[in-house]
Amino acid sequence: MAESSRPQPYQPGAVSLFFVAKAGVFAAAFWIWLLVLVLRTDAATGTHVLAATGAITTTLAAVVLGARMALQRNAAIRHAETKKLLVDISWNAFTAAGNAESSGKVVPFPSTAGDDDRSTVRSGDRVSVFDRSGVRDRGNNGDRRR
Repeated sequence: MAESSRPQPYQPGAVSLFFVAKAGVFAAAFWIWLLVLVLRTDAATGTHVLAATGAITTTLAAVVLGARMALQRNAAIRHAETKKLLVDISWNAFTAAGNAESSGKVVPFPSTAGDDDRSTVRSGDRVSVFDRSGVRDRGNNGDRRR
């Protein structure tokens, strides 16, 4: 199937990937530094804590940035598909209206809401919530619930 001539949707690219890769490189460096410190010394020192903190922090940053990039990419793809679907629906409705031989084949859009049931209720009338039959409650009948 041939590719369409439509422009490609926005997708997070080089900048997002740069920050994910940068965080991954820093995380790998901190993990290697922590491994070297653990293999060389017997007791834990402040540098061990610093290396472990850096390793954990940069690893979490890389994971969060990677997840954000993936979510943005998926959202961009869904947005492009939705736009394409809306254009297709609009085009199909336009061609259906143009090809209709009679007005019965095309469902017209509602023009105004003037003659519905709500417009028959005047502002002075109250409709009881408990009365489902549609009888109006004028407020002075004896079986009113409070």
